[in-house]
Amino acid sequence: MLGTMLVFIPWDMLKTSLEVWGFNPVHLQGVYLANLPVEEWLFFIAIPYACLFTYHAFEYLIPKDYLGPYANRLTGAIAIVLLIIAAINPDRWYTFITFVLTSVFLTLHLLVFRSRYLGRFFVMYFATLIPFFIVNGALTGLFTAEPVVWYDDTRNLGIRMGTIPVEDAVYGLFMLLMNTTIYEWLRGRDRRKNQPIPETGQ
Repeated sequence: MLGTMLVFIPWDMLKTSLEVWGFNPVHLQGVYLANLPVEEWLFFIAIPYACLFTYHAFEYLIPKDYLGPYANRLTGAIAIVLLIIAAINPDRWYTFITFVLTSVFLTLHLLVFRSRYLGRFFVMYFATLIPFFIVNGALTGLFTAEPVVWYDDTRNLGIRMGTIPVEDAVYGLFMLLMNTTIYEWLRGRDRRKNQPIPETGQ
């Protein structure tokens, strides 16, 4: 989670300062670290942790990797679509940066990392879209007169899923994939450390 925060906290600070999005003080405690409310900092702890817990639970409860055989094609298709949309909308900052970075990261997984856990990741991601729509809907004004988080629609596509900018789903994909990548790397490192050293003959 710390590694993810090192990327996404500066990103949030920059986008907030540029007013790509902002926070409604009516719904906040009023405690800020830099230009971000403390609630936003806690978001980057609670949400990635909850999603990693879900990822690990699914791995235990559903041993078979059902999306594994299709993961590479799905990853490639998403990466291409995101890159095309970004290329068409270079002036939409939230769209362009989010879609390009996510596309590049997916491509790295496909061509460089050759990750074997993408199928399991996508199962977790699609499952967490259900609470995502509820929680993010609450933050963007689905249940309140004024949203907790507002967006400048001149910086995004202006396409909403209810009250949620479509870019938020891609932002979430990027954040959760980064978190899962770090988790799997650490887990693989621990496995290598715990492997017994083969005995050499005299």
